[in-house]
Amino acid sequence: MLIQEAGLNEVWKLRHEVMWPDKDLSFVQLEEDVDGHHFGLYVGNVLVTVISLFVEDNRAQFRKFATLRQEQGKGYGSKLLEFTLQEAQRRGAVTVWCNARASKVAFYRKFGLQPTDSVFRKAGVDYVILEKALI
Repeated sequence: MLIQEAGLNEVWKLRHEVMWPDKDLSFVQLEEDVDGHHFGLYVGNVLVTVISLFVEDNRAQFRKFATLRQEQGKGYGSKLLEFTLQEAQRRGAVTVWCNARASKVAFYRKFGLQPTDSVFRKAGVDYVILEKALI
């Protein structure tokens, strides 16, 4: 198992396969991707989970966190999220936040992220904004 920066093309491919396979690839591509840090967890030579980190001033947001369906439940996503939270702090963030699918809030709570009152719906999916102080 190895965690390292991943190339955008492979990040987009995994995002698309896991998150929105029924949409065009462009649906999982973000304008700000060029400014982000994209991390992947590899098992052997296979990219199994990805996450993108965006740091602005002292706040960080992680986005587009996805794990191959057949690799879910094995702890790979947890390892990558722990790495990403540490990386956000290392890059000067004092707060981290994300837009989480409402169905995944319990997962993020295990890492100290707390729901805010901000909720929204996108493409038929309910989301909750979660945040955590890093200091």
